[in-house]
Amino acid sequence: MTQTINEQQPTVKSTILVHRKDTVAVALEDLSKGAIITINDNNITLNEDIGRGHKIALGDQDINEQVIKYGYSIGYLTAPIKAGDWVHSHNLKTLLSDDDQFSYQPNQQVLDNRDNATHDMPTFMGYPRDNGLVGIRNELWIINSVGCVNHLAQSLVRQCRDKFSDLADDFLAVTHPFGCSQLGDDLAQTKQLLASLAANPNAGAVLFLGLGCENNQLSSLIKALPGEMSERIAYFNAQEVDDEEAQGMAMIEQLLATMANDKRVPCPVSKLTLAMKCGGSDGLSGLTANPLLGRISEKMARYGATVILTETPEMFGAEQVLMNNAANEAVYQDIVSLVDSFKQYFVENNQPVYENPSPGNKAGGLTTLEDKSLGAIQKGGNALVQGVIAYGEKATAKNGITLLQGPGNDAVSCTALAASGANMVLFTTGRGTPLGVPVPTVKIASNTSLATRKKHWIDYDAGQLLRLDKTQEQCTEEFFQLLLEIASGKATKNELNQFKEISIWKGGVTL
Repeated sequence: MTQTINEQQPTVKSTILVHRKDTVAVALEDLSKGAIITINDNNITLNEDIGRGHKIALGDQDINEQVIKYGYSIGYLTAPIKAGDWVHSHNLKTLLSDDDQFSYQPNQQVLDNRDNATHDMPTFMGYPRDNGLVGIRNELWIINSVGCVNHLAQSLVRQCRDKFSDLADDFLAVTHPFGCSQLGDDLAQTKQLLASLAANPNAGAVLFLGLGCENNQLSSLIKALPGEMSERIAYFNAQEVDDEEAQGMAMIEQLLATMANDKRVPCPVSKLTLAMKCGGSDGLSGLTANPLLGRISEKMARYGATVILTETPEMFGAEQVLMNNAANEAVYQDIVSLVDSFKQYFVENNQPVYENPSPGNKAGGLTTLEDKSLGAIQKGGNALVQGVIAYGEKATAKNGITLLQGPGNDAVSCTALAASGANMVLFTTGRGTPLGVPVPTVKIASNTSLATRKKHWIDYDAGQLLRLDKTQEQCTEEFFQLLLEIASGKATKNELNQFKEISIWKGGVTL
């Protein structure tokens, strides 16, 4: 459902009409009261100042009438509006409710276009693994079972970078505050997440550190790992050795020996697993950066690769569109369960289901959850949804999208995407963030202003899509080539800045 700029309408300097059915346009720059915009050959005078990314009424509408954007309703009016009015939180409210109903309405056009592009397969320089996966980095990761040994992991990484910098692409301490005093499902979720993260193909080897007395026992954590990792892992509890620093360095030297023959070789892009995420979205995210990823999702699906989407609450209001792209009715039912279970999670914690856009989202022009979600799901384009997985599970479906259960929180969801096997996370943003996780985190700005101001955060400027001298096809190919370069070793900004952290989805009680 790549609802990008309506190609039937010319792009004007100051505003954009996303879909021919829309009742609002979007400002591409800050506009002043009295300014005149032209949409569909109609001149509209602005009745007030309207900021970049915000919505402009194209006609008069009465209270309770629906506002249309992306060709879909994004809520109803709480006050009458005139052409040229600003449409936002003061006069627009969500239509969503807790008892929304869904039905299986397969998108036949998407189903008919499922053939893979097996000819002219692009390649990248990657690291083949024994299990058939391919890494785009060959790093040694140190993962702790409990927060008590965070300092030890960090100390070992500092020593490794001093002594062994030429023996791995990087060394990483994957630290977190959990592992102790956790019970039941909460403990199991932490263990599963860490085990899945360790199996990411970007890790050439993994050293697990434990303390010894924690609930998240190393012995149980190691059992959760895939069997083929046995030669690529080492582990010990700090309480059980005399000198934990010396023990750690000795084990690291052994792991580095197993990585010594790992070399980059040409690999087909079908071996890549890409994750799509948006954070700090603005009113342009659904017009530039997210549709760009949608075209990449479609392209990768045709090549037979895996694409992962998460942020379940940011599907609310656009669920039916994703459901229509389900590969079959069984996948459709899985999407329904995914959405319903997350709504129940809100209900069980006494939180409103549809209060989602953050202050930053609203400042950037997003009003209702429908407005945000319809823009967010652009990242999947018209690629088929091939499967649904739980938090902490690995994505295995090829030729399309896997939906991963997870929250919208940037750090938590990006960590879950890495744990699900993503080689890299493609992260769109309109407000900006330095965020990064253990895998390369490619930051795509929705607007050129952000890309210009925050060059040290941003890897690609999707604001170019609004330029008259740059076509969508040119931007898509340019960005795709950048992804191949990153997969072949080009460092992303989060890697250059050494921003590689994880955040685990916490639930239950703490002892």
